[in-house]
Amino acid sequence: MDMPFDAGDGEADEALLLACGRGDARAARLLTLRMTPWVLSYARRLLRDAAEAEDVAQEAMLRLWRIAPDWRPGEARVTTWLYRVVTNLCTDRLRRRRGAALDEVPEPPDESPGAEARLQQAARVAALDAALARLPERQRQAVILRHIEGLSNPEIAAVLEIGVEAVESLTARGKRALARTLAGQREALGFDDD
Repeated sequence: MDMPFDAGDGEADEALLLACGRGDARAARLLTLRMTPWVLSYARRLLRDAAEAEDVAQEAMLRLWRIAPDWRPGEARVTTWLYRVVTNLCTDRLRRRRGAALDEVPEPPDESPGAEARLQQAARVAALDAALARLPERQRQAVILRHIEGLSNPEIAAVLEIGVEAVESLTARGKRALARTLAGQREALGFDDD
């Protein structure tokens, strides 16, 4: 399965990482351009905070560069390893955030209104984000990895370090919970019942 971040000049992630480990600046640049956008996007979805997501993306990429010289080909996909790192970093931040005082929790970003279509899309994204935020952490991670990031169930199982059956259960329960949460908002979000 081609993942959305496998774009580039066709070189495999692992080959680029191995070249990075040998000090190849071109490979490091290509891998950074290829992976940073999706790492940042995934962290934003899990954390719902752009500044924290940028910190996580930076830390995850630093960890990737640190592991490059010691990377053992064939043991894991680079993307699976990186998803796992981002998931762990976000989980740690969410746990720390739960222990923070209310004044320390960042305010949600203010979405300035635009054209009607942009407003409708923003309402849909906000409703989905709010519904995702209500899911238990593991269900939210599984749903995001499957339905937003596009990973397969075996890939999600490797990222979350659980069995494929557990992934299927998490995503099914998460989708049902999302459907219940969003059911009463169809008309307000511009979806017809036709």
